[in-house]
Amino acid sequence: MTFVFVSGDLALDFAGTLKWRRTAAPEELLTGPAEAARWAVAAGVLSTAPRLSTVELAGLLELRETVYRLVVAGLAGQPWPPGDLRALNAAAAAPPPRVTLTAGGVRRAGGPAAGASIGAAVAVAAVELLGSLGSVTVRECALDECTRLFVDRSRAGNRTWCGMEECGNRVKAASYRARRGAGGGGAQAAGGMAVSASRQAMRS
Repeated sequence: MTFVFVSGDLALDFAGTLKWRRTAAPEELLTGPAEAARWAVAAGVLSTAPRLSTVELAGLLELRETVYRLVVAGLAGQPWPPGDLRALNAAAAAPPPRVTLTAGGVRRAGGPAAGASIGAAVAVAAVELLGSLGSVTVRECALDECTRLFVDRSRAGNRTWCGMEECGNRVKAASYRARRGAGGGGAQAAGGMAVSASRQAMRS
């Protein structure tokens, strides 16, 4: 499993480990404790992969969905669900990874409760992001089936895709095929660029 980090924010990258949320077949990237531990290392949360339990994995997956719901509610201008808010703040209050300077560089360790430490790092990032929604722009990828969220730091403020490697290239390839098959007409719609009204509202 290869993880990608295109959201520009730790909490959003964590939320993106469940892909294609609104489709009939969402893709789970954290398929087991070992994958969750490997994500933590790839994300820079920990320096070495801890041994997580299935209970810790379940807690991390629950936190992931809490983060996603809170961000979506915030983007839609809706109140944050009180239960999700309590859960996020509780996760953020857990001991974070221990940071140590060694001769080999900075080391980040989770201690005995590594799952809680990973969750604390994600939750703190989510708290900081949610607390700054008025000053940062968070968008959902414009590919209809993609549900990845990202911080738009583009100079023009008009970033469209979560990443060109996956979604942007999909749309470009579909548009090219449509132009070839229809003499250049209707490419935009065939490329999956039509966005529903609700998703437009999320980006406003």
